[in-house]
Amino acid sequence: MTLTLVKAWNGAKERLKEAGIDQPAIDARLMLEVAAGVSRTDIITDPYRELTAEQVATLDEYLERRARREPVSHIIGRKGFWKILLSVTKDVLTPRPETEVIVDEVLKAFPETMAFNMLDLGVGSGTMLLAILAERPAAKGLGVDISEEALAVARENAANLDLDGRLALMRGDWTTGMGDASFDVVVSNPPYIPTADIETLQPEVRDHEPRLALDGGPDGLDAYRALAPEILRVLKPGGLFCVEIGFDQSAAVEALFNEAGAQNVRTVKDLSTHDRVVTGFKNPLETPA
Repeated sequence: MTLTLVKAWNGAKERLKEAGIDQPAIDARLMLEVAAGVSRTDIITDPYRELTAEQVATLDEYLERRARREPVSHIIGRKGFWKILLSVTKDVLTPRPETEVIVDEVLKAFPETMAFNMLDLGVGSGTMLLAILAERPAAKGLGVDISEEALAVARENAANLDLDGRLALMRGDWTTGMGDASFDVVVSNPPYIPTADIETLQPEVRDHEPRLALDGGPDGLDAYRALAPEILRVLKPGGLFCVEIGFDQSAAVEALFNEAGAQNVRTVKDLSTHDRVVTGFKNPLETPA
């Protein structure tokens, strides 16, 4: 029996629905697009195009992996974020729409033609750094990660987006070795899940995302304790910082940055109205040591 695009999509949706997968229609479409080498438009405008036997087999393999709760981004090797498409592997966090709050905050602070120097701590696949550089052609950036595997993914994404000439990527432990007052903006999406909560997460996260990028210590705040004073140290006077947080960590993270001397510290909510980003500035009158 031949399988057309529309039959393949409907069949895939049903298999994923029976497996208890959230958003089965979206997941089925994304995997069908890659397995059959088609676009979303092709599925709509040419629904009776037939799949080859090899394409059917590939789609079947994808569906089996998804039913075992492997993330779609790992299966197809890519994920959209903001206005860019990123390669994704098991060595990096899958980009999430909540993180776009940081991109939005930075873009609002820096006009399109303005030159600025950005630091992304825990750069992962390059999600935030590349999304911002793609929108701000005069900006340059540095991405730091402790994982060499994650940096390899970021390098690939930077090259694919023709942004590798405007950023550097470095293996390191947060801000170690960096000079004072070096950056106009610092962003970070550090690990913030309390250790004991990791086993309660969805299987897609618990079993497939890198533990190093999830585990924030006993209370989830270990990274912020280290980052707050260091971010303020490497920021230029008047510089902006934005860090992603867990939905219940606003007060604690704001307090850490206030204690470090930040100004105008506030929390920004995501589209689900959850507290998502703590942001603020370094004192514009502060002079570097």
